[in-house]
Amino acid sequence: MFGQVKDAFNGTRQNVGGSNVSAFNQNRVNNFNDYRQKLNAEYVSKTREKWRDFNSFRGLALPDKDVKPVNPINMSDDDAFRKKQDRNISIEGIVCPIKDNRQAQPIAPVQEVPENNSQHFSFSYFGTSLQVRRPQGGGFTLGSTEENAVADAWSQLCEPRFNNLVIDCIKLRSSLNLCDWAYLMLLQTLGNSYCGEGTNEATLLMAYIFSQSGYKMRLGQADGKLAMLYASRHNVYNTPYFDCDGEKFYAMSKSVGSIKINAAKYPREQSLSLWVGNDPQVYYSGTPTRTLVSKRYPEMSVNVSVNKNLLTFFSSYPTSEVGGNFMTRWAMYANTPICKEAQNELYPQLRQYISGRSELDAVERLLNWVQTAFVYEYDNKVWGSDRAFFPDETLYYPYCDCEDRSILFTRLVRDLLGLRCILIYYPGHLASAVSFTDNVNGDYINVNGRRYVVCDPTYIGASVGHTMPKMDNATANVIILE
Repeated sequence: MFGQVKDAFNGTRQNVGGSNVSAFNQNRVNNFNDYRQKLNAEYVSKTREKWRDFNSFRGLALPDKDVKPVNPINMSDDDAFRKKQDRNISIEGIVCPIKDNRQAQPIAPVQEVPENNSQHFSFSYFGTSLQVRRPQGGGFTLGSTEENAVADAWSQLCEPRFNNLVIDCIKLRSSLNLCDWAYLMLLQTLGNSYCGEGTNEATLLMAYIFSQSGYKMRLGQADGKLAMLYASRHNVYNTPYFDCDGEKFYAMSKSVGSIKINAAKYPREQSLSLWVGNDPQVYYSGTPTRTLVSKRYPEMSVNVSVNKNLLTFFSSYPTSEVGGNFMTRWAMYANTPICKEAQNELYPQLRQYISGRSELDAVERLLNWVQTAFVYEYDNKVWGSDRAFFPDETLYYPYCDCEDRSILFTRLVRDLLGLRCILIYYPGHLASAVSFTDNVNGDYINVNGRRYVVCDPTYIGASVGHTMPKMDNATANVIILE
């Protein structure tokens, strides 16, 4: 980010001193400007060349649509707490998703342009009021989506008067703690607000700032409409894609079929990551309070609400996989934290019910709370297709299934007890397991020398150490979580 580079320049000048050093630093800034201008000029020149015809490929379908989801099963209290024998479960394999959420850096540092009486543009992003500096001297014009018209408009966007707008967007990415997808949503929102909803100008502005921020994108044209395609480090489900030089590019609009694509690109451009990491710091608007009560431990009654604006963001999130393995998608949900506001409300309540108890007793209580406080229902019935939940979503929506429960349960155990967890995938079912520091009996799995005891949030009433009946462990895979 240029601000950081600029601070480094200033720090060097203050620490070393001398006009020669100051001149040297100014020369570096000038070199950066020249380099950025050169890259943009090359991009504009390439944009004027004839764009190539492409046809979209059908998007990757969510797997296992023919595998019938496992029905939840109930276990009585008497059976739940009968003495359990240790049983070492043999599994098929171990999935360890490699988390890569390094964010792109600008193609070259963007120089701040001094302004007198800067004009600001205000817009709303997931319920959050934001401001960026409006380019002085007006906006840009895009006469058509033909090659030369797009190149001319891109040249206008490359003028220094747009620098501060680019800088402000990159600063918002940092200050709002935006992952790559949240940042792309920010730029789409800004483009629609600044240029008009769904206009070609809105698409071009989004694409320009996205590219200047260091991300890999391509421009396309179909039936007089401009489209932006983004490259992802992960395979995105249910989204058509285009194969450009052996790499998948996804259209922001899923309705795009045949298209002409601009081959122009920038050096060191980086595909976006779909790891969420931390939740975007958007304005908090609480959902109605929900009371969730454990059946076995009725005193364990908690109230919780979550951020409606964050739920809207999660609804925009495209589910994907890491490294071509469909099981990794659950780690992307499970490794996302619960929003701070919900944590601040929920966690003190849960802690009072598990504080001072053994690890086993604490996990038993959290497990039964997730098993019995939530209503189970199949995704196909509620949503029409498979839909995994982030932990916040499970706390809000009236129904959830096995994957949602396991994601929430492992999040709670890691946050409240600091114990490691894994997910266990059987065809048609997702369960979980916990690594205790105490000796705990029951069904367990050895993973990389660590013992994980089975905890199934969908085996209703089952205590720690019970595997749901009819689960074929020979087909089971474990997914390592952070």
